[in-house]
Amino acid sequence: MKKIVCEKPKQFKMVEAEPPVPQEGEALIRVQRIGICGTDIHAYGGNQPFFTYPRVLGHELSGIIESIPDNASGLRVGDQVSIIPYMECGECIACKNGKPNCCTNMKVKGVHIDGGMSEWMTVLADHLVKTEGLTLDQSAMIEPLSIGAHAVRRAAIQKGEYALVIGAGPIGLGVMAFAKNQGAKVIAMDLNDERLAFAREWANIDETVNVLEQPLEKLAELTNGQMPTVVFDATGNAKSMTDAFNYPAHGGKLIFVGLVKTDITFHDPDFHAKELTLMGSRNATREDFQYVVNALKEGLVDLRKYITHRAHFDQMIEQFEGWLNPEAKVIKAIVEL
Repeated sequence: MKKIVCEKPKQFKMVEAEPPVPQEGEALIRVQRIGICGTDIHAYGGNQPFFTYPRVLGHELSGIIESIPDNASGLRVGDQVSIIPYMECGECIACKNGKPNCCTNMKVKGVHIDGGMSEWMTVLADHLVKTEGLTLDQSAMIEPLSIGAHAVRRAAIQKGEYALVIGAGPIGLGVMAFAKNQGAKVIAMDLNDERLAFAREWANIDETVNVLEQPLEKLAELTNGQMPTVVFDATGNAKSMTDAFNYPAHGGKLIFVGLVKTDITFHDPDFHAKELTLMGSRNATREDFQYVVNALKEGLVDLRKYITHRAHFDQMIEQFEGWLNPEAKVIKAIVEL
């Protein structure tokens, strides 16, 4: 079979390999779609935390089951599935407390262990989600959308409250869509006006703010001087994440959805004066995956404009660099097999 290996920063290579042999509890999956995400871009660029080379990237995946053992979900050969790429240990305190998404021994496919940028892959049967009734494209996008759904669930949004989402990339867009679905008045913030215009149209958000144009004053104006009670930062940018402490209302919440490979600092007196709640939001759970499946089936999320670029598996390497160019205006790129 063919697989694409990121051998070192800024170097992909197509290689031939033997098809994987399923181990106990594993299914064999014929990969059909691979979404390209920020993690893949950071890994390619050499600035992804917790990463080693060489590595087969790819964790936004859909495929068809080629073989599978007996399983509690009733999955069968031929079923179309999305893949939960977070391989938790099942034994640590997080796993035992129902939070496998932040397992202390987490191994994410495409990050800590090889992912799905290949023609075939093996996956534990209990990490598959049946996606009958969805397209292969939709099935591959369940994972990145679940990241946003998980962050929104963490925030426990109340209907009518102002929610600011910083970063109008693929993850931020998902946060916006699901925050809106929970009844929030959603404000998007970015430094790219085209991205903000897309967010307003795609996620049906209420307001937009360009971070380069007096954001504090604008946010105060939009919220009647109260500021947003929930702020999500989905940028993975240290300056943005540091500045984000300025935006929540007193008694509000700040949720970091993005990840950055450095320290984030804040001014403690202001943090305490506001009695802010600071949260990390990591990965997603099966519950989040199922929520997204239902949202897609109900038409609450439309991926036709969300997926802007695509390439066949054999052409990905030559097209990947072009997707990194801001002038390409990529929202989400997807690879087809």
